[in-house]
Amino acid sequence: MKLLEEIKVGSTTLKNRIMFPPLTTGYEEKDGSIGEHSLNFYKRLAEGGTSYIVIGDVSPVMTISPTPKLYDDRQIPSFKALAEACHEYNAKVGLQIFHPEYDSEAIVKMFMNKEDTAKIYQKLHYDMLHYVNEVSEEQLNVILNKITDCVSRAIKADCDIIEVHGDRLVGSLCSTIINKRTDKYGGSFENRIRFALQVVAAIRKASSSITIDYKLPIVTKDEKGNIVGKGGLFLDEAVLLAKELEKAGVDMIHVAQANHTGNMNDTIPAMGTRKYAFMLEECKAIKASVNIPISIVGRIVDINMANKLIEDKVCDIVAFGRGLLADPDIANKLANNTPDLIRHCIMCNKGCTDAILNRHFISCVLNPENGYEYKRFITKPNKKHKVAIVGGGIAGLEAARVAGLKGHEVYVFEKSSSLYGQINIASVPPRKEEMNRIKNYYENILNTLPNVKILLNTNFTKDMASNYDDIIVAIGATCAHPNINGINLSIDAWDILANKREVYGDVIICGGGLVGVETAEYLINRGYKVTIIEMLDSIAKEESKTILPTILNEFKEHNVNVLTLHKIKEIKATSVICDVLDKDGNVVKQAEIKGDFVVNALASHKEVIDLEGVNTNIIVIGDAKEGSPCNVENATKTAYDASNSLN
Repeated sequence: MKLLEEIKVGSTTLKNRIMFPPLTTGYEEKDGSIGEHSLNFYKRLAEGGTSYIVIGDVSPVMTISPTPKLYDDRQIPSFKALAEACHEYNAKVGLQIFHPEYDSEAIVKMFMNKEDTAKIYQKLHYDMLHYVNEVSEEQLNVILNKITDCVSRAIKADCDIIEVHGDRLVGSLCSTIINKRTDKYGGSFENRIRFALQVVAAIRKASSSITIDYKLPIVTKDEKGNIVGKGGLFLDEAVLLAKELEKAGVDMIHVAQANHTGNMNDTIPAMGTRKYAFMLEECKAIKASVNIPISIVGRIVDINMANKLIEDKVCDIVAFGRGLLADPDIANKLANNTPDLIRHCIMCNKGCTDAILNRHFISCVLNPENGYEYKRFITKPNKKHKVAIVGGGIAGLEAARVAGLKGHEVYVFEKSSSLYGQINIASVPPRKEEMNRIKNYYENILNTLPNVKILLNTNFTKDMASNYDDIIVAIGATCAHPNINGINLSIDAWDILANKREVYGDVIICGGGLVGVETAEYLINRGYKVTIIEMLDSIAKEESKTILPTILNEFKEHNVNVLTLHKIKEIKATSVICDVLDKDGNVVKQAEIKGDFVVNALASHKEVIDLEGVNTNIIVIGDAKEGSPCNVENATKTAYDASNSLN
């Protein structure tokens, strides 16, 4: 398989074509150095077989932004420890050198002088247009010197590759959209790319032999013809820059979507919001223009897709970002001829991209070990247990996987005729079919565990409890029926998504949470007119911030009537009576919303099982666990911890 073939890049040889691209993690220490959290994460990628690991957003200057930093010699040992840990598995380490599009040192001084926090954040959140067009030539020369010093430190730390962050300051200077300068860094193509080539020269000044990678951000168009990205070049100029970069001594180019759009979903697209391999045509064009290796990133889901990209000579190396969060062992599983056991990313963006936006460290909702490498791992038990798992949804199946890998004798009791629980309806709305990859993973992994038995159409009762050492309750939740007059006249949203009930005409959805919004999406794509009633001031608060703009745009296109600050008082056969609230929750007036069907998506209700008087060890997990959220992350992590505790 092409993905497993080694490749020579400059002075470096990569053992395979699998790359971890620059991705903000939030794992680094406060001073930007590499601590235990960061080291363990990258080491785990190396252990899993990834050949090229890029540490994203490494700043050569002091900045208060939460990124890795290598601006001081005292930070060298931490980066050296990281390189040594990765080299142990023959993985190569790249540092992506970047400078933010704001005056980082001025902000640090303001911060140290304890100036007004509001002013600091105002400067931090300047549109890049300000700094890019105001930074002086003298300041740019200082930055170049600091990049040279940073590269020298990286070499002392035994890092293998330097990647230029061609977005941010560099890409903004290249951009016809952002760069409005009239000096030698603005105007013509030659002027706009001047700083990019100077950065490459600064790296070469520090080392004549270090391998140089260049992240080349390209302004693209989406499926509707809208321009996506600002801090980069349009494809025609990107091709010209690629040729200049090769002449300047760059050893490989990483083709990526240009940034600075205001929505991180443009660069890290969530499920169904952009095509798979959406940088395909741009990558083809760059590949055809140069003779150095090219890497691609952007919704590359599985190894077959990745391998075909290399076979078809679209690229030479494939980057799996979120995919390696979901499963750091992609390369090893491929090498061991067990590709079916790869846990594929569903691109929900909830544990990774949303975490970045919320200034929290990333952790995959499917992989309970991600973000806790070498801290959370499956342990060997002291003795073999006989374990009953009640419920065959995602929580139950993750519990079965972990207990099975520990060597316990496991029985999964599912009262219905099919597994996967709420995933069966969660995967129905538009774009959400990608969640079915979760099903594929559990089907494949559980088939390799002969000590795990699945019992469908089987109720677990308390008179069975004495046959087991442990009972893990994973019975999930169902659609709740709040105490509202006329609630029995509504149809459950869960039944609509499960194709148990149908509607016609104008549909009123009671509840603007995730289930209500997804039901609305499902219906409007089938031609129905929809009204959503929500008591809070906004809808879909649980949805990823990257997906929400897509939903709201879709609602606008389909004229969905979103009524927030509406508290439901009564449900009738063809209407809903509401109190209209002001922002403080006071009733302003009463309104009647009319339609043909009323749908209940108000809440979920945790299922219960009668195990009263049972002395067996009982652990409740997932949606059934009191006080816990109803989502995939809660299901997988509570299940993992529950089964791993059975020692």
